[in-house]
Amino acid sequence: MSKFKLVNTPGAKDTMLLIPGWATDYRIFDTLNINYNYLLPVEFSPSIFCEDLLAAMEANGIKKISVLGWSMGGFIACDILSKYRDRVNEVVFVGVRRRYEKANNEKIKMLLIKDRKAFLYKFYNDCISVDREAYKWFRAHLLKDYLESMKLDYLLGELDYLSGHQIEPEYLEGVKVTFVHGRKDRIAPIEEAMVLKEALPQARFISLEAAGHIPFF
Repeated sequence: MSKFKLVNTPGAKDTMLLIPGWATDYRIFDTLNINYNYLLPVEFSPSIFCEDLLAAMEANGIKKISVLGWSMGGFIACDILSKYRDRVNEVVFVGVRRRYEKANNEKIKMLLIKDRKAFLYKFYNDCISVDREAYKWFRAHLLKDYLESMKLDYLLGELDYLSGHQIEPEYLEGVKVTFVHGRKDRIAPIEEAMVLKEALPQARFISLEAAGHIPFF
């Protein structure tokens, strides 16, 4: 199951759910500074995330929420909209693509089984190496712990989730949507996010010239 904690920001009126991507956790957002209270998933299960979120909102007296889904978190954000559209104010998709193909995910599984740490090291490098200062922060605060704590079964389960989900534009029609994407993203090419934007005339698209897969760094 997923468990959540609410972090209050002085002066903020609204609450934003921050959903991390594959092979990361809520700490990936530690450098984020926006004028919202944060609802953070401190324990994470993509398959039953929506139901656990609703319980957390009720427990914290949150009637409606904004949602930021980064990478894999974008698919979960779409799941939330498909089930609880009336509880969502807006959605921000960061570094997303419409789908990750099952065949490629199966190849990643084999590489993880062969050498989990080596694959994760390369993955994190591909996510962030375009920004030297951000990479230094990531190495200092998260890299060692992620390499140790991201267990194989958990990573394989998240890949199974990715293989069975995609972002469906029809769920986003009439919703306030913003896409944020780094032009140097090696994991999710910006062109795929731009195609999603074209299917949603109401959406905003923000591209960051020097950013990679983690543009909020």
